[in-house]
Amino acid sequence: MHEMAITQSVVDAVCERADGRTVHRIRLQVGRLCAVVPDAMQFCFELVTEGTIAQGARLDIEEPPGLAHCRGCDTDFALHDLVLLCPCGSADVEVLSGRELRIMSMEVG
Repeated sequence: MHEMAITQSVVDAVCERADGRTVHRIRLQVGRLCAVVPDAMQFCFELVTEGTIAQGARLDIEEPPGLAHCRGCDTDFALHDLVLLCPCGSADVEVLSGRELRIMSMEVG
């Protein structure tokens, strides 16, 4: 369950940036191809924020879908898993989105 370590890193970064102010909300992007389970992050969030300035904060997670570009047929296509294969059969693809794991914003008071 690497979500615990990832969530801990997110909370550490947010608390450091909040500089002692209470954190009310954190908004993340967790791409569908990055092998992180958002529900597990939600579970871990409550545990790792306990006793911090982020305790009681809301965690909102956006899940951008996977998108790739095929250099073979010059087409963008949806990626539903980590099998990097264009519908034309080419494996010469570039992942455009879906691997994000970003802190988009935080609300502090």
